[in-house]
Amino acid sequence: MTDDSGAGWLLVSVSTAGAAAALRMQVWRKLRSLGALYLQQSVCLLPGRPEVAREVRRLLDRVHHQGGTGRLLHIALSQADRAQLAAEMNAARDGEYAEVLDRLPEFVAELDKERARGRTTYAEVEECEADLDRYRSWLAKIGARDYFAAPGGSAARAAVQAAAAELAAFEQAALTAEAPPEHQAPATAAAALREAVDGHHPRSR
Repeated sequence: MTDDSGAGWLLVSVSTAGAAAALRMQVWRKLRSLGALYLQQSVCLLPGRPEVAREVRRLLDRVHHQGGTGRLLHIALSQADRAQLAAEMNAARDGEYAEVLDRLPEFVAELDKERARGRTTYAEVEECEADLDRYRSWLAKIGARDYFAAPGGSAARAAVQAAAAELAAFEQAALTAEAPPEHQAPATAAAALREAVDGHHPRSR
């Protein structure tokens, strides 16, 4: 994403004291999903992007309706402070991208293990597709809060693309193993039909 650290910042404070216990978890998860940088337990900063401010206002509406309190302030920071905050947010995103990179070798290793076992089947393809979709979803969530283009993002995206290429090769191997060549399919089907007919109607001797 483009660096918009000069577009202003959002100072968010939330208190769930006296509200339902589940509200505190909801607030924490939402602010973490937005990439909030906490200054203390109930106060955090976010870039002043319109879509981020919209999400925070929706969250505060929910907090107020459920018995909590909260406030959203638009603030201006010095260039040095903006640079420092952007660097801290990039460090947090790089840590998340690193987790993706740490986990992806497990995915590729699983494909290699199934190949070695001779289990290049459609069922395995479906299972691995579901795993890859989870990695893609994980990467997309990190990217949505990567406001300042953290350097680790390009390596994580390239690794997910490489994993997709590995899965495509695995799927091709499964197709080769499970599906006969097209020019053989009609003959095979005809032979199976003749065998079935002959079995039900033995020839008279």
